[in-house]
Amino acid sequence: MKKIIFILLNFISAHIAYGQWHEGPMASCEDQAFNRKVNKMLNYSVDVISVKELKEHYSDYIIFDTREMNEYLVSHLPGAIHLGYDKPRWEALKNIADDKQIVLYCSIGYRSEKMGEKLMKKGFKNVRNLYGSIFEWANQGYELQDPRDLPSTKVHTYNKKWSKWVSNPDITITY
Repeated sequence: MKKIIFILLNFISAHIAYGQWHEGPMASCEDQAFNRKVNKMLNYSVDVISVKELKEHYSDYIIFDTREMNEYLVSHLPGAIHLGYDKPRWEALKNIADDKQIVLYCSIGYRSEKMGEKLMKKGFKNVRNLYGSIFEWANQGYELQDPRDLPSTKVHTYNKKWSKWVSNPDITITY
């Protein structure tokens, strides 16, 4: 019996340590190398949402872009509100009730997870991180918008190194 309890506790500990034990769907990216990269970058301190789930229930969420303004101005998810990361625009949250469903995204999900932690500390209860973020959104061919809210096929990839994770041939990469 002690052996079974030991094995069970190790199983639970391993799932928690590797970010596999969290509420909500286990999201993934189609490109398995990108999926491994994203999974390695996140610690799952904020529940994730897949791009497919977000697309299917888009109107249920308030979407915040946690990238820097120069990235946001290249393209963003439709109707996304710029929040930023280095110098967050906290005033963007001024009229948002703390029980509203919020989705945060960045390039792959790392910065948005960190901002999600901050929003939860500020009392927001329904915060989710878009798994794979704008890169996976673009890879799936979902709509992007430019600063005038017109369709865009561009994605700011933060830098050249990260641009390899945008694999959709219809997307123009900038950094």
